Amino acid sequence: MKRFVDIAGALAGLILLSPLLVALAFAVRLDSPGPALHWSRRVGRYNRIFLMPKYRTMRIGTPDVATHLLADPDRWITPLGRFLRRTSLDEVPQLWSVLKGDMSLVGPRPALFNQDDLVALRAEAGVDRLRPGLTGWAQINGRDELPIPEKVKLDGEYLQRMSLAFDLRILAVTALTALTGRGVSH
Repeated sequence: MKRFVDIAGALAGLILLSPLLVALAFAVRLDSPGPALHWSRRVGRYNRIFLMPKYRTMRIGTPDVATHLLADPDRWITPLGRFLRRTSLDEVPQLWSVLKGDMSLVGPRPALFNQDDLVALRAEAGVDRLRPGLTGWAQINGRDELPIPEKVKLDGEYLQRMSLAFDLRILAVTALTALTGRGVSH
């Protein structure tokens, strides 16, 4: 049932949001040199690496690490990138990854390929068997502000509480969180 909801939701989202997707791609290209999409190497289900699309919010040549690990993140973020990150619009292309089966609408957010500490703790908690999500329980309970052990704890709670009703609740809260920009550090 979860996969059916993922496919239906991703298809509907891609179709309904297609004018916005195209407009944002043009805006990113106009804002700074480089491609509209950044294909980020992420850790998926069973710790397999996959490429996840995001609208590019960073300048070309930015080191491939989590934003909070950059010495001066503001130096790297594009002017439009700040807005895209605050509103989570940079994440919309990930509907493609949901449709493809690399991701789910709801699950733990996919770790960067080099976030070994997060990957190891998730494997220890059994969370690695879940498809990563466009949003998740940890995402709506602190997002960038959470330390890694707390994220993993919340991901483990999601694993235990997984249901269609819980997913719908997380999606609803995500929509509200995206509108306010709450929990976004950069």
